[in-house]
Amino acid sequence: MAEGSPVAPWTRRGRLAEGVRAYRLVAAMWVRSTMAYRASFAMTTFGNFAATFLDFVAIMLMFSRVDALGGYPLPEVAFLYGLSAVSFGAADLLIGSMDRLGRRVRDGTLDTLLVRPAPVLAQVAADRFALRRLGRVTQGALVLGWSLTRVDIDWTADRLLLMPVMVVSGCGIFCAVFVAGAAFQFVAQDASEVQNAFTYGGTTLLQYPPTVFAKELVRGVTFVLPLAFVNWLPATYVLGRPYPLGLPLWLAWAPPLVAVGCGALAGLAWRAGLRSYRSTGS
Repeated sequence: MAEGSPVAPWTRRGRLAEGVRAYRLVAAMWVRSTMAYRASFAMTTFGNFAATFLDFVAIMLMFSRVDALGGYPLPEVAFLYGLSAVSFGAADLLIGSMDRLGRRVRDGTLDTLLVRPAPVLAQVAADRFALRRLGRVTQGALVLGWSLTRVDIDWTADRLLLMPVMVVSGCGIFCAVFVAGAAFQFVAQDASEVQNAFTYGGTTLLQYPPTVFAKELVRGVTFVLPLAFVNWLPATYVLGRPYPLGLPLWLAWAPPLVAVGCGALAGLAWRAGLRSYRSTGS
């Protein structure tokens, strides 16, 4: 490019940088608002922790009657639970506010975000950033840590490396599901419960071994909505267990690629939904 020629300010890299900056500013605003009432923050965070811990209590109650669930003992189920809870909890903390988009579309308040000089996706993702959701992440991390002290794993270098890969990739996959669900709300408008079925419902599904579900369902969450790459496929490799569908072992390392692919598809869906948006006119 010749010296002195104009540079397009809204390049792809500039768009990403501006989105990150807008997200950080909006999230920081909500964090400051939250920390103005520290006692309330502590109580709501503990409440979030306690509410999610009841999910694991239900699993422990099951094991008071059985020795294994789908062939998995309690420490291995806790391993699956912890991975799913931490991955989903991180995604819920980062962009869990996406399920409010339908309300903004219905009442027309999305228009106020469209006129601001910042990417709409970043604004919606950071809207009402809830730091109390750290309670879910903390609870999942504690269960995961406990399971690692009890589960019998032959720790090799590749299994150790796969642990952080699982958590980061799982968070990315759930983030993509949040964005895709929000894009659907541009059309359906009142579809937050449909979105929750795939986000909150998805993490509940992954907390149990794949062997307790019908193979048709396992195929669906492996090849259609690839939630199995959050923890089922890589976790069975770490645990040394066969996957119910008899897939090759190298797919345990596919979660980063799946996360990138899901993110790209979710981005396309978001742009299509945003282009189709028509203001309420009010």
